[in-house]
Amino acid sequence: MKRNQLWAAVSKSLAVVTVMLIMASILAPGAWAAGKYKLLTQFNGTNGADPQDALFVFDAIGNLYGTTPVGGVSGNGTVFELSPNSDGSWTETVLYSFTGGSDGLQPYAGVIFDTVGNLYGTTAWGGDYGKGTVFKLTPNSDGAWTESVIHSFMGHDGHEPIGGVIFDATGNLYGTTSTGGTSGNGVVYELTPNSDGTWSDNTLYSFTVKDGSEPNRISLIFDTAGNLYGEAAMGGKGNCEWIRHGCGTVFELTPKSGGTWKETVLYRFAGGKDGATPESTLTFDEAGNLYGTTLFGGGGACGGNGGKGCGTVFELTPTNGKWTEKVLLRFPAKNGTNSWGRVVFDAAGNLYGTTNSRGGGSCQNWLGKGCGTVFELVPNSSGGWTEQVLHRFGGAAGGHPYGEVVLDGQGNIFGTASGEGTPGSSGAVFEITL
Repeated sequence: MKRNQLWAAVSKSLAVVTVMLIMASILAPGAWAAGKYKLLTQFNGTNGADPQDALFVFDAIGNLYGTTPVGGVSGNGTVFELSPNSDGSWTETVLYSFTGGSDGLQPYAGVIFDTVGNLYGTTAWGGDYGKGTVFKLTPNSDGAWTESVIHSFMGHDGHEPIGGVIFDATGNLYGTTSTGGTSGNGVVYELTPNSDGTWSDNTLYSFTVKDGSEPNRISLIFDTAGNLYGEAAMGGKGNCEWIRHGCGTVFELTPKSGGTWKETVLYRFAGGKDGATPESTLTFDEAGNLYGTTLFGGGGACGGNGGKGCGTVFELTPTNGKWTEKVLLRFPAKNGTNSWGRVVFDAAGNLYGTTNSRGGGSCQNWLGKGCGTVFELVPNSSGGWTEQVLHRFGGAAGGHPYGEVVLDGQGNIFGTASGEGTPGSSGAVFEITL
């Protein structure tokens, strides 16, 4: 009896020690906390190629939707759907292949649903004037989808809409263009639906370099009061020798009476330890703080970007009308560099994101060893954040994830990588199960 009691006590102690060791390894800086990694589909050109953004949306029955900027029937990009099967596999269906003409060319950003099941997105080029489009995909009763262009950019109203669109509560669409507008530095635009099925375009703001330039790959976000927030990759201030006209900004657009909007720069990146070149969509937490990533800056040497750093994850906190930046993570090259995608929260308050380069692994690229990572940031008791690397890309074909990840209701992580898959493939969709 005493032997059984002694063994039970020892077993309990060993279990506690084991859990402590596991937790210590998980919470150690830069810890390797690999999840189960699976390819859901691989692109071969015909079904799309080189995915650049997230699988932006789930529908009500768990299908995923996304875009590729190249590939498809004419090689000019696709919109695709991924449907889960009962055996755990997924089936890809190309919903639309762009021709490169008036229907658009190269959809970089993801797509979103309206309330009746239509999909909306952008193409960086093409359209009636060759300067990009906002498009709509309508499902038909036979399972096919019909594409229509709801706006073709002309240049003065914007050019090269690489980022995606979002809806407001009344059904208007909002987005940005990388260039074009009054000064050629990009715009924020609004599209309003008319009763006859057409859409009216309104330029809310044209960037001037001082307040930002080239809001490239972002989608705007709303706060609860109806203000818009976004990032501009360049402009502002700072000495960033690898880019022009400053190191980027975070901005807010506030609606005013009469239908006009006021732009306010919340933060100008200096290009040092605070980061440089923000290319991601922002994320709010429940307290109203903003989170984002930068491609460069943060300190440390990374080849190809002026030696100013490997990128950051940052937080902006509002206090008495001003916003204060705090860097949550300065990427070390061994854990990945150059984060293009948005960081997203899970239900427990942890952040997830991707890096496009480095991070170890067996493939080589122009920035060094490794082809990017999927990472998690966990808040710790000291008020900081601890990074965990969930996956390191680096097989024969490489990885290079540009977009954000999305989480399903069970906490599984989904994303795209432009170079991932078996040799000869043109990118892939992946899932990580923790």
